Amino acid sequence: MKLTIYRGTNEIGGICIEIQSGKSKILLDFGMPLVNKSGDSFNFKQYESLSVNELIKNGVLPNIANAYSENTDISGVLISHPHGDHYGLMQFLNKDIPVFLGKATHEILKLNNIFLYQKNKIENPIYFEKNKPFQIGEFNITAFWNDHSAFDSYSFLIEADGKSIFYSGDFRGHGRKANVYKWFTHNAPKNVDCLLIEGTTIGRATNRFKTENKIEQELTEIFRKSDCINYIYTSSQNIDRIVSLYKACLKSGKTFVVDVYTANVLNILSEFAKLPTPLKGYAQIKVLFPNRITNELFERGLGELANKFSKSKITKDEISKNPSDFVIIVRPSMKNDLKKITTDKGNLIYSMWEGYKEQSSTKDFLDWLTSKNFAIIDIHTSGHADIETLKKFADSINPKTIIPIHTFNKQDYKTIFTQPIIEIDDNQTIEI
Repeated sequence: MKLTIYRGTNEIGGICIEIQSGKSKILLDFGMPLVNKSGDSFNFKQYESLSVNELIKNGVLPNIANAYSENTDISGVLISHPHGDHYGLMQFLNKDIPVFLGKATHEILKLNNIFLYQKNKIENPIYFEKNKPFQIGEFNITAFWNDHSAFDSYSFLIEADGKSIFYSGDFRGHGRKANVYKWFTHNAPKNVDCLLIEGTTIGRATNRFKTENKIEQELTEIFRKSDCINYIYTSSQNIDRIVSLYKACLKSGKTFVVDVYTANVLNILSEFAKLPTPLKGYAQIKVLFPNRITNELFERGLGELANKFSKSKITKDEISKNPSDFVIIVRPSMKNDLKKITTDKGNLIYSMWEGYKEQSSTKDFLDWLTSKNFAIIDIHTSGHADIETLKKFADSINPKTIIPIHTFNKQDYKTIFTQPIIEIDDNQTIEI
């Protein structure tokens, strides 16, 4: 097998890997970069008017022969999970290339096209299932379920030519699917020739990360003690965190308020897991209809995505009568709606990666809430594995070699793992 990592050997995000065996060629993930060449946050709006060739020239799209043309020789694309840095550039690929992904991942991507105005429409989806081998050309592939902050996340075992590569995708061992990680460490594939393992947290803290259960406990304690409204700034697709928030509301007697977008995410994914959604009779959950997003849905003929939650609707006036009764998912785009909620103080619980605070929209939002007598409280845990979890994952497979990926610190792998490390660079091809 020939392995080429087009992006990911020296950065977190923007993952794109090519594996070739004989006449078969597959891509593992096709993500949007998180950083630009200077190390600042990547903003695709600066490039969205460019052609494919211009995007390649600017280093946005990987320079993969025939990936974008009509006469493609790509046998398939595998998407490990629904985070943009792993799928976000799919819109530029030849539409005839089959896309292999989890069914729940596809549902999330379809919602993203509507609510986040993305353009990743998949013409040829093929759904795989965990632990069930499937074929793409000459490749035999098995997907393994991952514990990660993204719903429906996977790693892959890829076999061909009597060789094997294991791609970890993004994972951790301290989320609500920690047992999935534990199961894997007892059932990991053996005799793997090469492990591509993410190293998001390498070079950061070396301590063990808080569990999602601990996050739930901290939230419950704050809600029980608070005599004010609680706003939560978190990702609507961090389902583990949404569940922690809902459980903390049940334990503290608060009503959990989600916006129309979050309500749709929960409703769709409730077909795949036991998740709180007002459409299935869950208690203490209401839906807020932010003006901008709701109006845009109706203007685009998608009003039913709001209307179906009408029986669970709560208004800003209703919240204002007893603000301390509510825990509300918020984001900067809801600022004008929040101005209409009457309250003299509150908590804003920031539950995302600390680095997002540097973005101007987030900074302005937090500054505005601080000026309104809101306390900013950080409660979060990483969506990625800590060092001990990474080591245990690698040891459970015990591959012949490890190649660093999804990391800014590949040079540190040799001090962490006991297996031989091969450091390669973007666009470098090696034989496995």
